[in-house]
Amino acid sequence: MAADASPTIGQLLAWAPAFVIVLARVGAVMALMPGLGESTSPAIVRIGLALCLSVLLVPVLSATLPPVPEIGLNMALVVAGEVVTGLWFGWLARMITLALPIAAQFVAYLLGLSSVLQPDADLGAQSTALARLFELAVPVIVLASGLYTLVLRALVGLFALIPPGHMLPAGDGAQAALQVVGSTFALALQLASPFVVAAIAWYVAMGQITRVMSRVQIFFVMMPGQILGGLVLLSVAAGIMIAVWQRQAGTWLGALPGSG
Repeated sequence: MAADASPTIGQLLAWAPAFVIVLARVGAVMALMPGLGESTSPAIVRIGLALCLSVLLVPVLSATLPPVPEIGLNMALVVAGEVVTGLWFGWLARMITLALPIAAQFVAYLLGLSSVLQPDADLGAQSTALARLFELAVPVIVLASGLYTLVLRALVGLFALIPPGHMLPAGDGAQAALQVVGSTFALALQLASPFVVAAIAWYVAMGQITRVMSRVQIFFVMMPGQILGGLVLLSVAAGIMIAVWQRQAGTWLGALPGSG
């Protein structure tokens, strides 16, 4: 029985370096992947999925994987390059999904539900309760709608676009990062645009009332109306914001490097 098992063990040992190379990229992507790379997701789940995907991809990609370097330092450089490529790809996908929480952050400030001068002690200086609510909705939408499959499909294609053993092109990588950051903030502002317009109109009205009744503490008088009106507008626009974001996120995730 030992003689029968030795070829299988030898084949596994031959695939071990290839498995490490693939796992380096896949594991880095899983650390930031939308729906799975959340801070609330169990690390054991991300590790298990990374291992399973790597096991499935190694036989498919074995022909394109580089030969095992004879020097250990060269192998470490190859693995480091794969980690950098995976982090870059996962970060692109992560930035696309951040548009919805960023829009909610804008809305919270415009509604008067948060202040940059008085940060929330529980959520942190750069977060609000409304942004946290939409942030929790993102992985639910990604997993329920199947958007994560677009990321996985692009990840497989990324191995053909940037073969293992090749470094990420610095120029193209930086350009893609700049484009996705600009698109993310543009979409966030578009999602929050109804509240931006309403806030401008509200503050203009406050300024006009202040000119007529200068002795009235207009800010404290009109703040309850601002919050109430903002919540009413949010109840109407929240579903539309999520639907627009989901459609746009599907378009962007379907255009990730490697999707073509």
